[in-house]
Amino acid sequence: MPSTLYLIDAYAQIFRAYYAIRGGMHSPVTSEPTHAVFGVTGMLLKLLSQYRPQYVAVAVDPPGPTFRDELYGDYKATRGATPEDLRAQIPRIFELVELFGIPLISYPGLEADDVIGCITRRVLADPSCADLRVRIVSKDKDLAQLIGPRVSLFDVHTDAEMDAAALLEARGVRPDQVVDLLALTGDSVDNVPGVEGIGPKTAAQLLQEHDSIEGIYEHIDAIKGKRRENLERARETLPLFRRLVTLQCEVDVGFSLEATRLRPLNLPRILALFQQLGFNRFQEEARRLAEEERRAGLDIESGSNGLAAGTPAVEIESYGAADYRAVTTAEALRETIERLRAAPMIAVDTETTGLGHDARLCGVSLAWEEGSGVYVPVRSPESDGHLAEEAVLNALRPVLEDEAVPKCGHNLKFDAHVLLRGGVRLRGVRFDSMLAASLLDPGQGSARLDNLALSLLNYRMIPITQLIGEGSEQVTMEAVPLAKVTPYAAEDADVALRLWRVLTPRLEEQGMAALLRDVEAPLSTVLAEMEANGILCDPEELERQGRELGARVEELKAMIHAAAGCEFDINSTRQLAEVLFDRIGLKAGKRTKTGRSTDVEVLEKLAAEEDRLDPRTAVPRLVLAYRQLAKLISTYLTSLSQSIRPSTGRIHTTFHQLVTATGRLASHGPNLQNIPVRTDVGRQIRKAFHAPEGHRLLCADYSQIELRLLAHLSQDAALLEAFHNDWDIHAAVASQVFDVPLDQVTRELRAQAKTINFGIIYGVTPYGLARRIEGMDVAAAGQLIADYRARYPGIDAFLQRCVQKALADGYVTTLLGRRRAIPEIHSTNAQTRGLGERLAINSVVQGSAADLIKVAMVHVQRRVDRESLPVKMLLQIHDELVFETPAEGARARADAVCQEMERAMELSVPLKVECGIGRDWLSAK
Repeated sequence: MPSTLYLIDAYAQIFRAYYAIRGGMHSPVTSEPTHAVFGVTGMLLKLLSQYRPQYVAVAVDPPGPTFRDELYGDYKATRGATPEDLRAQIPRIFELVELFGIPLISYPGLEADDVIGCITRRVLADPSCADLRVRIVSKDKDLAQLIGPRVSLFDVHTDAEMDAAALLEARGVRPDQVVDLLALTGDSVDNVPGVEGIGPKTAAQLLQEHDSIEGIYEHIDAIKGKRRENLERARETLPLFRRLVTLQCEVDVGFSLEATRLRPLNLPRILALFQQLGFNRFQEEARRLAEEERRAGLDIESGSNGLAAGTPAVEIESYGAADYRAVTTAEALRETIERLRAAPMIAVDTETTGLGHDARLCGVSLAWEEGSGVYVPVRSPESDGHLAEEAVLNALRPVLEDEAVPKCGHNLKFDAHVLLRGGVRLRGVRFDSMLAASLLDPGQGSARLDNLALSLLNYRMIPITQLIGEGSEQVTMEAVPLAKVTPYAAEDADVALRLWRVLTPRLEEQGMAALLRDVEAPLSTVLAEMEANGILCDPEELERQGRELGARVEELKAMIHAAAGCEFDINSTRQLAEVLFDRIGLKAGKRTKTGRSTDVEVLEKLAAEEDRLDPRTAVPRLVLAYRQLAKLISTYLTSLSQSIRPSTGRIHTTFHQLVTATGRLASHGPNLQNIPVRTDVGRQIRKAFHAPEGHRLLCADYSQIELRLLAHLSQDAALLEAFHNDWDIHAAVASQVFDVPLDQVTRELRAQAKTINFGIIYGVTPYGLARRIEGMDVAAAGQLIADYRARYPGIDAFLQRCVQKALADGYVTTLLGRRRAIPEIHSTNAQTRGLGERLAINSVVQGSAADLIKVAMVHVQRRVDRESLPVKMLLQIHDELVFETPAEGARARADAVCQEMERAMELSVPLKVECGIGRDWLSAK
């Protein structure tokens, strides 16, 4: 039976997945969008499990122009920018492709279709591949020109295969006529015009009658009317269109059939990534596939199995002559420390027995010159081949804890965690290649060290599987002989040092070198200590609140059934819709693919129209309350209890620095950023978080920080005056906008001013403002926004500057230079373009707020270190920091924290921090 080579058109599958699964999917860990990744993953699992390909490769479009752009300046000119939420998923998709054992192949100047054409022609011309079939995994009409006796198009989703017979039936042409068909019809996606008035059916008919474009023009006299006129008009340009749609198949792209032989999937990393992305349903499929591969005897091959996207087929550098040494004696360690002290930058890395919080240190890697590095082991199979852990850490501590010794690395938060468990507090971090890559390309999603080495240094690193193996045969690092660990471990530090040299100029060019050096890099070690500190949480208090809310949920359930006059599943969208719209007769709002919507927006609108004389109309209001309490129980009370680590009695959330578009911190395991604060019931959850006996929690919260930043950024005179005079800012704005004396501002007017104050930061529309202010229609909301902008012309000018900056540069920047790309600003769709304008505004203000709180965290920790204050930073929640300190002297330490936070940035208005002290988070807040 002949073998088959499967060639996958990467972007065809990516865009299909993106548009087939319309958003709504995000990683529970990093909050990154995942719906396109999910779709492509499902496709790969199906292909590998059902069709068991022996050879498979993924063709990728490289960055930059292709030969078609040189031929035709307007080629693809009508294509909009790649959606931001898709762009963020593409690196994840490529990462998964490689973990599945599939190579990525691209070539400069050629599109993926051309690469597929080159490979196909190479296979057909190679006598050694005479028995090999080619299945092109794509429905792209351009690729149909490659169909032949051994070549077909294959839709893995529907299992449909298109050969020459199927092509003729579907499109009315032979494979050799496909190019002429495409030239005649054009391609709106690629902006190839074609012949006016000639669609696929007409073009197929002409080709059936005249065989080719040449044949058409040979018999042009037989063609009548407008069709002939259009063909005559296009006669001079058709050769160009033909060249644009013809695949370039004659380039040697460095293809090797053996390089496409399917390698075993990297199950441990795939499962870890699935867990991070929330792909629970795929985990068992991956395990089953790995077991099938094992039974089939698929040889395990280590190393990267393909080229990174955009990399031509060239030789990859390796450090065969690198100077990597193990430090195993006290004298060698002393010499190493002397050299570290004299180095302008040292790279630090650790090797451990695992990745969990209980992982043990195996050794420390250090590098200070490119092409060399040392590994200081503390655990290895050779009992006399390493120094004791305590001795090594004691010797390295003065250097590692010295703020004046500059350090770099990759994902140093992890290494700081490891060193903390050994009693060493890493300080002096100036650069982190993972953070640097994320700042330079915020949408990339993943910035692994080996990927950066390959893409930026053209260097392939030693894969960890060469050391510890995979699957059931996997061992921990402490069991690997020192001769194998040393080059692997030292290489990590060496590559991190090289990336520091390569990425620093790029950061400087984009104005973000100081942001990384002074804020993000040192913050990584602060976050490591916060994660290690954790915060005490009382499971009994959570259980007590859960019981109370559970009883209230049952009461609401009974009230809903009584009001509706029937029992039904309140959690069923279909049954709830039937009760609301069919039984009660309320007016249905928007519809979804599955039927009439009962989301929060619909219920809030229905609740606002409640008729007090008709008890049935209370159902929407009661369902909203029911859902709120049910969510509190399931999302917070239950998950928080499960998140308490038994060994400490604390919740140790994980903080992420650069996964949000604005730069704000995110947390997971659990996500403490979203603990409710707007309702009394939600706020009660904070009561479960408390200080240990004899200690207190300090809660330091920036007051109206985004509005203060807006005043500074806009330099609006009225807003500056209000903050300098320490007026109630919302009352002051109400006085201006509604033209009433300050002492006559009512609670209602103040509330409206507060709503528009914060709405302006988010680029609020009249419709959005009307939704937020009860009883206000869109016209009145529009007038309110107009009045606001008239009274605060500096703010209006600032908003316009943000939009113009995004239009001119494609991005906006924060106070510290953090960039956010705004591709939506150039959209031809008015709604998407409006979104881009709002993002341009709030990214500057929110991003600057993120800059500020991060600077404050670094400054506070440095003061704590400098003065040896008994203060532990535990949490960062938006504009709030939570600390733990002994009860005695707590007020003085709270004042010190406030001083550092208020001095974090020099703005045109004073920064103000409110600090509370209490036994638990609720009372401190």
